[in-house]
Amino acid sequence: MPKLKTNSGASKRFKFTKKGKIKRKQASKRHILTSKGTVQKRRLSEVAYVAKEDEYKIKRLMPYS
Repeated sequence: MPKLKTNSGASKRFKFTKKGKIKRKQASKRHILTSKGTVQKRRLSEVAYVAKEDEYKIKRLMPYS
């Protein structure tokens, strides 16, 4: 059986933890940062985790993770 290809976009966006959770970055931290408060920017810098409902979709995109 042939090897499966990993989705390159998903591999750049998501990382797996040792316990199997999927880490992701927060949205709204790219541009127009002058209008956002310091506390909001700091909160958006924290690591977020993918919801349980969406983990299955990402695991299909990254079969060998």
